[in-house]
Amino acid sequence: MLGRMKTRLTLDADVAARLRWGLQRMSNPDDRPIRYRTPPVDLGRCRIGSLDDVAEALIVAEGERFR
Repeated sequence: MLGRMKTRLTLDADVAARLRWGLQRMSNPDDRPIRYRTPPVDLGRCRIGSLDDVAEALIVAEGERFR
């Protein structure tokens, strides 16, 4: 016969309430999460001819001392 092991977990009331809330939301498939959309921002023109040249990108970002 395998031995039985018991584990006791004590939660603060606020943690238990949040846990119950989370479990209820998981069990209700009709609730959809609120999606956050990041608003677009115009960063202006690209200061580098091509981002394929990593060395050029670092020179523009950090100056000639990069070398």
